[in-house]
Amino acid sequence: MDFDFLKLIVVILGISALVVFILRRLKISSIVGFLIAGIIVGPHGFKLIKSLHNVELLAEIGIILLMFTIGLEFSLKNLLKLRHAVFGGGLLQISITTGITAFLSYIFFRQNLSTCIFYGFLVSLSSTAIVMKMLQDRAELYTPHSRMSLGMLIFQDLSVVPFMLLVPILAGTGDGTSAIAYTMLKAFIIIGAVLISAKWGVPVILHQVVSTKSRELFIITIVLLCLATALLTSRFGLSIALGAFLAGIVISDSEYSAQAISDMLPFKEIFTGIFFISIGMLMNADLLMKNLVTVSGVVLLILLIKIIAVTVSASVAGQSLRSSIQSGFYLSQIGEFSFILALAGKNYGLITDDIYQIFLSASVSTMILTPFMVLAAPPVGLWLGSRQSYRRFERRRRRTDTETSLKRSGHVIIIGFGINGQHLARVLKESGITYVILELNNSTVRKMKRMGEPVYYGDGTSNEILHKLGIEAAKVLVIAISDATATRRTVQIARKDNPDLYIIVRTRYVAEVEDLITLGANEVIPEEFETSVEIFSRVLDHYNTPGNVITEYIDTVRKDSYRVLRGVGLPRKALAEEHDLLKGMETEAYLIKDTSGVAGCSLKDLNLRVETGATIIAIKRGESVHQNPSSGFVMKQRDILLFIGKKEDLNRAIAYLESSRGN
Repeated sequence: MDFDFLKLIVVILGISALVVFILRRLKISSIVGFLIAGIIVGPHGFKLIKSLHNVELLAEIGIILLMFTIGLEFSLKNLLKLRHAVFGGGLLQISITTGITAFLSYIFFRQNLSTCIFYGFLVSLSSTAIVMKMLQDRAELYTPHSRMSLGMLIFQDLSVVPFMLLVPILAGTGDGTSAIAYTMLKAFIIIGAVLISAKWGVPVILHQVVSTKSRELFIITIVLLCLATALLTSRFGLSIALGAFLAGIVISDSEYSAQAISDMLPFKEIFTGIFFISIGMLMNADLLMKNLVTVSGVVLLILLIKIIAVTVSASVAGQSLRSSIQSGFYLSQIGEFSFILALAGKNYGLITDDIYQIFLSASVSTMILTPFMVLAAPPVGLWLGSRQSYRRFERRRRRTDTETSLKRSGHVIIIGFGINGQHLARVLKESGITYVILELNNSTVRKMKRMGEPVYYGDGTSNEILHKLGIEAAKVLVIAISDATATRRTVQIARKDNPDLYIIVRTRYVAEVEDLITLGANEVIPEEFETSVEIFSRVLDHYNTPGNVITEYIDTVRKDSYRVLRGVGLPRKALAEEHDLLKGMETEAYLIKDTSGVAGCSLKDLNLRVETGATIIAIKRGESVHQNPSSGFVMKQRDILLFIGKKEDLNRAIAYLESSRGN
């Protein structure tokens, strides 16, 4: 038996696990660890792995699974919302990046025009795998800058097809534009066929598979759909990554997407790591050291070109300047498909072997730098946001309805109109409380404006915009955005402008609580622990724990910024054991309607306990609550009855009150 493949897996996983463990201790992204592991074990490192064929095979599976799971989180409806980012921002980004790179190559390196354009193609592509993994890890898939980044990445993947077809034409050996047109026509046909199947074919297949109640068959079917779609698109000239992404989109519109994500996640994590390791193996450390100045200069030039091009493109497409800068930092690396394109260019003589090696070293270096660029993006965007020139730029972008200060007082300001912001706005509207919304997503602003919401486009880190929303006269500020840096800056500005303002902040992690309170927030609600509160309260309720005991535990947990859950354990004794008397007992409320025959009856006449087994323990009338009412208590319309009993008793009581006998 040949154990070479097994040795390959053991070496890859062993070295990568050690490197990732060390770097995670240093709080450095695992992507960097995988890339460094690839450099160590590769043919240019310690030569632990000399043949790259098997590794490249596993790497292709990794990128397929990564893009498939990303597609599972996007429905076709959400993908259509990105059309402006794809065909607007994406086309502009490719054009600007290619143009700047070609111009600089022609001016400084005196290359011919075809070679300069080819260099532009190489630089214009970013790493879909790295960027999307970073967005997933940071839970930023639905932020404005991530939507713009995803749109540009989709367009880049689509552009790989014409780029590959243009290589022989640029080299002077191509068949002309007819081949490009024919291939693009096939590409659009296959994309259309895949998306149509999302509505008509796949749901039927998955329904039949699930009806067998076989988990093995379900997993096999999901993997088959993923790999088959990737294979199909690659046969028609599209990238396998785009095909896998489309396969995920297809399944995301079905009710089985959540289970598919759960089943595919373990495979994705392993194979995606191998993909990044395979990229690291391309790095020639000796060549890098010999040409350190040249490679460093190329890396710096690539980063600057891509940040400028993406920032300008995203801004023109309607994104705020701060979010556009974040998109620029996220897409500042060279993409994995550039390696394939570069190899094709070398074979056709568009670039020399020396330039090819320098390009590989610079490209892998930009990938290694990506996690650090991502970390730097929010503070850089925030710093630029404090500049006077930025404020003038944003002032010109804003609509005229925000140019005059909103004359409100005692109102609520909601920053971020995602799910949390929308739910809050709905409750405030029903309660008659005045509110105003600030949102950075231009499409959301336009949509909500048409629905009559008091929503305005702007950045909460701008003192001027907060002033126009009436921050000095506001009573409550609610911040529900995913950008931690922007959240801290907004709290700081708001507290300075209004010392009496009550500031409520939603954050993802409990580690951010202390900093936000120090900056001036009154309440910080971390999602990870608020979810745990909801879970344990429901568990205790299911075990018939008295409501006041549950409330006491919830108050204890939330007291002092969730410090209890962070350091002090709750009593371990099961509460249900202390309250056996309540076992099987539930409570229910019933409103006496205007047409109900119960109105005018006394409790003695109603005789509810004898008839149903349920006992009335309180009656609410207006603002008054009558506890343990006497048998002579006469009920009126709009009274609310609160009764207790077993589940079946409560069901009988409601049926009795609704029946002709009770009406």
